[in-house]
Amino acid sequence: MLWNAENGNIPFPDTDMDYVRFGTGEKILVMLPGLGDGLRTVKGTALPVALMYRMFAKEYTVYGFSRKNRLTEGYTTRDMARDQKWAMDALGISRADVLGVSMGGMIAQYLAMDYPESVGRLVLAVTASRPNPVLAESVTEWLSLAEQGDFTALMDSNMRRIYSDAYYRRNRLGIPLIAKLTRPKSYDRFFVQARACLAHDTWEDLSQIQAPTLVIGGEQDRTLGGEAFREIAARIPNAELHLYAEYGHGLYEEAKDFNSRVFAFLRDKR
Repeated sequence: MLWNAENGNIPFPDTDMDYVRFGTGEKILVMLPGLGDGLRTVKGTALPVALMYRMFAKEYTVYGFSRKNRLTEGYTTRDMARDQKWAMDALGISRADVLGVSMGGMIAQYLAMDYPESVGRLVLAVTASRPNPVLAESVTEWLSLAEQGDFTALMDSNMRRIYSDAYYRRNRLGIPLIAKLTRPKSYDRFFVQARACLAHDTWEDLSQIQAPTLVIGGEQDRTLGGEAFREIAARIPNAELHLYAEYGHGLYEEAKDFNSRVFAFLRDKR
């Protein structure tokens, strides 16, 4: 298959976990997605994910992991990092570079702190280390809309808060149709993950992270607020920080140089 892309599933004692894999490189890159995973896992997306991140396919074998398919109430981002370590062990991944985006970055923080031997270089993109008013407002709004079962409004709020105004204007008319086609059967995983975001707090312990770290954020972030990225970079020893002045939370899709910037950092031998 193109880029050697494959879909996979890992059995757990109580449930299972979906993942995708692509690339042919000797090095391993683990990618952890954001809160959208609570609405739809990576199941069946190996080819589009490989297309989006094809730049990495020659030097890396890339794994993109969802959270477990069944999550119990009160599950934390630290619990999810433990699950991630379990999944990596099950696949024989002893050490990997890690790219965590948004909520995936929260999980990656704990992965790097609790299992330092498993993380090589670390990229934390559009993520936070603790609750702040912007994060609380956005996630609480999404929880409320999900509780009402209004998926169209949830998608509209999500797109408005995540992407630039120009992107939102170009795509907002298609939201009702996309919502109709992608409406989840259940919001249970979303509720657990959203509440885990609201409870996430690694700020006091970020100095424990030993991995060389790149923090990427957007000044226009309406999901977390731009200060969240400066906080992380200031707390992790020798972390690099790159802020996009013109982008917000969705910069990993909108910034044309996002992949190349991440790739350059991962290849840096310093």
